[in-house]
Amino acid sequence: MSKIISASEAAALIPDGATIAASGFGLSCWAEEMGIAIEERFLQSGHPRNLTVVHASAVGDRRTKGMSHLGHEGLVKRWIGGIAIASPAMAKLIEENKCEAYNLPQGVIAQLFREIAAKRPGVITKVGMETFVDPRIEGGKMSASTTEDIVKLIELEGEEWLFYKSFPIQVALIRGTVADENGNMTLEKEGLHMEVLQIAQAVRNSGGIVIAQVETIAKNGTLHPKDVKVPGILIDHLIISEPQNHFQTENTQYNPAFAGHVKVPVEAMEVIPLDERKIISRRSAAELVPNTVLNLGVGIPVCVATVAAEEGVSDQLILTTEAGSVGGVPAGIKDFGHAYNSEAIVDHVSQFDFYDGGGIDLSVLGLAQTDESGNVNVSKFGTRVAGCGGFINISQSAKKLVFAGTFTAGGLQIAVDNGKLRIVQEGKAKKFLKQVQQITFSGSYATKIKQRVVYVTERAVFELQNGKMTLTEIAPGIDLQTQILDQMEFMPVISPELKEMDAGMFREQWGKLREVITAKTR
Repeated sequence: MSKIISASEAAALIPDGATIAASGFGLSCWAEEMGIAIEERFLQSGHPRNLTVVHASAVGDRRTKGMSHLGHEGLVKRWIGGIAIASPAMAKLIEENKCEAYNLPQGVIAQLFREIAAKRPGVITKVGMETFVDPRIEGGKMSASTTEDIVKLIELEGEEWLFYKSFPIQVALIRGTVADENGNMTLEKEGLHMEVLQIAQAVRNSGGIVIAQVETIAKNGTLHPKDVKVPGILIDHLIISEPQNHFQTENTQYNPAFAGHVKVPVEAMEVIPLDERKIISRRSAAELVPNTVLNLGVGIPVCVATVAAEEGVSDQLILTTEAGSVGGVPAGIKDFGHAYNSEAIVDHVSQFDFYDGGGIDLSVLGLAQTDESGNVNVSKFGTRVAGCGGFINISQSAKKLVFAGTFTAGGLQIAVDNGKLRIVQEGKAKKFLKQVQQITFSGSYATKIKQRVVYVTERAVFELQNGKMTLTEIAPGIDLQTQILDQMEFMPVISPELKEMDAGMFREQWGKLREVITAKTR
């Protein structure tokens, strides 16, 4: 019997009240045909309804694709996800309290799929301790209607741990490139592997149905077994996609460089103009040491790789992404999670196992809000739900951590004159607050585990020292009182060794990064 059916036929198989797990990172590995079909069926018939939707990463294009198809009142009863910002309709549903919502660390959800597949009780980890995911704080709850505790604090061998409990999943939505008639599926045109295998195993062992979207059907026996990433025994139904519903990333239909089929010249990458992003990226890059295993977050942090390439030190770095790439140069925000010239691409869950165990030497992450305790918030602002993504896994596990962002937000304009910084227009919103709205990174936990934490902005550098925010560097041309202290809601400790940031970072050509990082020992 053929496994090939239409997306609408597959959508009709999803019962009311089902738990659905979906793979995806942006639009990579996301079954867009199924998202469209489920939405159309619901709008026409009111079914399926009251679904629980589970996904580890950001799934969408920040507009109408991805999880936004499922963002309808009544269609989703409960959302369990790593990040919501890529799917505005789903985020709106959460913000308007029209569904239950739990925001859990991206890596934990990926690992949960594996634990569910093996019928183990769940994930026991330190990830999330003393953040908003900790049940002593918010338990990951993101809407007022969300009351059940799904994260527990337990004691094991005399230590506190967080326990994320397993649950059965009835439907899997996954994606690949080619499947044969038996359902054996490859991923050769995907830039990532994500958790397609683990989700398929989890749903198969839960007694559910696995639906896979592919571009092409091949004859049995024509696929090399090493190319098959999901065996056909795990896949119940195959959906053949239209090209417009099979984007490799949220921005790119297909780039062979992301899939590892070609290498591109690093020198051809965009050079950042001398603005606040470049200054912050240069100073963040100065924290590198040779042969650093590095993770870069979205936004300004990605520019660290661009600066490294411009300075000719890419060979000194081992860049990784949480989505699974190792080596190469991370792509920009619209293709985030992918990389040019990767040396390897591993499963999503395997990358987080490596990260959680301390495999990252240095991570540079975004700085949206921080406070006097060194806490950082990137997950919720007012009623707007963004989500933590891999931020908690990465920030709690990296040996050294840099938070990189502008000092203020909302209209900040700067200029650079002869190696000095000038604030042309101050941002409307303060980012150094008395207390952040939500704790995505815990300064107190970082202090307990003796993690080195640096906060880099265009005009000042802080370090978390003895649990206190300590000002260690100030940009040339900046007034300490009016342009730093008056723009903060708290008084930091001012280091007795306060110094100026390197004036060369405020010139068109810097050229000192190799000298800075090779002078260090690992």
